[in-house]
Amino acid sequence: MFDLALPTTLGATAVAYRLTCPLARDDALSARLISSAVLCALCTGLVLHVRRGLLRELWRTRRVAEAVQSALLRPPPPRVDGLAVAAVHLSADQGARIGGDLYEVVATEHGVRVVIGDVRGHGIGAVGTVAAVLGSFREAAHDEAELAGVLRRLERAVARHLRERAGDGHAPGDAAADCPVAEEFVTVLVLEILPDGEVRALNCGHPWPHLLSGARADPLARADPLPPLGPFPLPPELAVVPCGHLLPGDALVLHTDGAEEARDADGRFFPLRDVLTEAAREHPPTPGAVLRTVLEALLHHTAGPPEDDVALLALGNERPPRPAPAEARGPARSAAADLHPTDHLQFPA
Repeated sequence: MFDLALPTTLGATAVAYRLTCPLARDDALSARLISSAVLCALCTGLVLHVRRGLLRELWRTRRVAEAVQSALLRPPPPRVDGLAVAAVHLSADQGARIGGDLYEVVATEHGVRVVIGDVRGHGIGAVGTVAAVLGSFREAAHDEAELAGVLRRLERAVARHLRERAGDGHAPGDAAADCPVAEEFVTVLVLEILPDGEVRALNCGHPWPHLLSGARADPLARADPLPPLGPFPLPPELAVVPCGHLLPGDALVLHTDGAEEARDADGRFFPLRDVLTEAAREHPPTPGAVLRTVLEALLHHTAGPPEDDVALLALGNERPPRPAPAEARGPARSAAADLHPTDHLQFPA
């Protein structure tokens, strides 16, 4: 609420001037000019006071939005179980600084598990769904021994959230009212990286990540994805997709469709794979350097903030190579020769 002391004082001053000052009742031109100047000064003071109050409220709102963003979409640690991690998020809603994209990386006894997703829509209306998915994943990643069990938990969390929203309805002016509950969905990709670098994934309508290896950037898999969470139930059997290995020195880049669908002034899509191929030529491609390259190219391509939310998450394998079995080893060599140089660079989220 605004402080009413100054507006009250200014209003009382204007009334007192009008009732008691002889100049306020004088019809002479000079008296009218003086009266106009006085009233203009009082109105200017009132406008400046209101403006300062609005700026304070805006500052508080942005701080609250940033706190909510940090709580929901926590910046990942720079290293997770031998993997270098970097992330960046751009919200299409510049006022709220909160988007519908989500990601998380956690180390569990079942391996490093990762989720990235995209809620239909963006801004404040997507916050509840983002919270439901991330909250469920952070528990299920530790509790479920199988990756399919993690995805089942996410499906139930989304279904429960949508039922609750459908029961509550939308308050007037709710930002989510433009996105009916029956039409909401979430694209989700969950994957796990085992200690030996093996990667397995389940994909619900989300873009496949890119693997940066040997100066190449290729899709991690080409299997048809499952339907997004929300409108349709998942099939009874969930077949985890084997995605090869993330070898020492390789990098994995996960992204939302906002990166691929960003357009320039001529309507051309952002060439994400070409940019990633260029970033892969620096070996080993560190996650921070890769995301910096992509972000600079993306902002240059769109000539400003993108029209849709964009989330990028990169993981690099900095684990030392596992020793080969004794019968497969060649001549003895220095252990240092097997290690790739590492660059512990964290890209700020």
